[in-house]
Amino acid sequence: MNKFFLTVHILAAILCVGPVTVAASMFPPIARRMLSAETPEAGGLEVLHRITRVYAWASLAVPVFGFAVAGGMKVMDEAWLIVSIVLTLAAALVLAFLIVPAQSAVLAVAGGTAEARSGVLSKAKLLSMTSGIFGLLWLVVLVLMVVKPGHTRG
Repeated sequence: MNKFFLTVHILAAILCVGPVTVAASMFPPIARRMLSAETPEAGGLEVLHRITRVYAWASLAVPVFGFAVAGGMKVMDEAWLIVSIVLTLAAALVLAFLIVPAQSAVLAVAGGTAEARSGVLSKAKLLSMTSGIFGLLWLVVLVLMVVKPGHTRG
């Protein structure tokens, strides 16, 4: 059963976390171009925002099956796993409270005046940093899952 949970955990990470990370990182440069344009076109941004939101919810399967795997392997007390859980929570918070609201703010002014769009340009620039932090958090979690520093149980 543990191999099943591990397979679903890895599959969910690839199919859910991957698209969220890519969509979140593609959004800021397109948003900056759109906010600076004479005639803004937000169609691509709306798609990226929808991918970010929908796949964020689907990504909840990753920790659910991860806990099932960790419980089956009896490694819930391992430091690498605890750090991974904390970083996963941090990534979820960055996504929920920084990335998604900033994307919504950009989309809210997409059809607005040039002044309104320029007022949100700083959020779009900050979004580059927050989406980079989001991706970096997932990279560290991935490394911890593969390397498992200090893991002593085969």
